[in-house]
Amino acid sequence: MQVQLPLDQMTLAEKLAVMESLWADLSRRSEDLPSPDWHRDVLLDRKRLADEGKLKFLDWEEAIHDLREEVRGNTPT
Repeated sequence: MQVQLPLDQMTLAEKLAVMESLWADLSRRSEDLPSPDWHRDVLLDRKRLADEGKLKFLDWEEAIHDLREEVRGNTPT
């Protein structure tokens, strides 16, 4: 099945909403999505930085809220 979206007519917020929907669907079947080897390297590096106290964490809802505000042109809280 080929799906065509009017990408040139969609706002950035609409495009991101479509991406969120696609990702939500794909992540329900994570066994079908093998991770590339470099993902492990990135995760290990981030764990090291977290262990060293060099990372700031947001909970998921706060991160999504901040991203949506940024897309709307607002300063995240």
